[in-house]
Amino acid sequence: MNLAELRENAKEKLKGYCRVCPVCNGRACAGEVPGMGGAGTGAAFAANLEALSRYRFNMRTLHDVKAPDTSLTLWGETLGMPILAAPMTGVAYNMGGKISEEGFLQEIIAGSLLAGTLGMSGDGADPEMYNGGLKAIAAHQGKGIPVAKPRAQAEAVKYLKGAEEAGALAVGMDIDGAGLITMALKGQPVGPKSFDEIKELIASTRLPFILKGVMTPEEAEMGLAAGAAAIVVSNHGGRVLDHTPGAAEVLPRIAARVEGRMLIFADGGVRSGSDVLKLLALGADAVLVGRPLVIGVLGGGREGVAFLLNKLKNELIQAMLLTGTASVKTVSRAILYDGD
Repeated sequence: MNLAELRENAKEKLKGYCRVCPVCNGRACAGEVPGMGGAGTGAAFAANLEALSRYRFNMRTLHDVKAPDTSLTLWGETLGMPILAAPMTGVAYNMGGKISEEGFLQEIIAGSLLAGTLGMSGDGADPEMYNGGLKAIAAHQGKGIPVAKPRAQAEAVKYLKGAEEAGALAVGMDIDGAGLITMALKGQPVGPKSFDEIKELIASTRLPFILKGVMTPEEAEMGLAAGAAAIVVSNHGGRVLDHTPGAAEVLPRIAARVEGRMLIFADGGVRSGSDVLKLLALGADAVLVGRPLVIGVLGGGREGVAFLLNKLKNELIQAMLLTGTASVKTVSRAILYDGD
């Protein structure tokens, strides 16, 4: 398998939904939701990439780092890289429907494991989307993380319990999906959660709880106070609210508030191993990758997912070598050029 073949295969299957652009930056698909674009003008999608592109590295090659360590341990599971597959659903209306929802999630979970890391599964307008993820995770000895939408409390508790029954490593809620119109149109309403509601949901599960969609230091601190084990700094791929900042813009302030007291994941615009290293330097413990792995699944199944994840890992290693970074667990902000 090579990148050109993988992309060509995916382009054929994604016709009308994704153009498989040379750079996945949201310009050609602005406003195409459903589809793979960003909401409205697409500014929030673009902001993720623009925010990352503004950072530069201090290149250093006079050091003792010969074999960078990319391993990371999450809740007892050792990963070969600090890169996880982001939760994604809506194969039929976002990706063309050339594969079933459950089949897509099976490939994401299996491909992530092939690459030595973990995949997340999502939730959507059809409850079977979430259930498909649970099945995929259960089929792989619980090595995956389901992420539910912010449904009504009683319903949300059922979804969290489903994650426990599947033997999942952890469970999440993408609170940034609170305004998804497609959910409401399909009779699956979602909405914002109060601090007390989030605290109640976290208390309802024995699994580590990940709060996805945090974009301010204040809400990061609220998540910590409510008992969340981790947050994901994310604007939902720019798909829910136009004109938000990119994840890399807000990450440093959030990390300054809660770093060391909870795990911090960052999600949005990761297209290279260098992007991964930038987010780690800005305060993330690990990153999530979404849209590129759609190309992986449609272009090459689980092997395509593993191929792209390993490509990111190899690029990350190269960037670590050229910045003198010994371990992904101890990435210094000093590797980023500050203009002085």
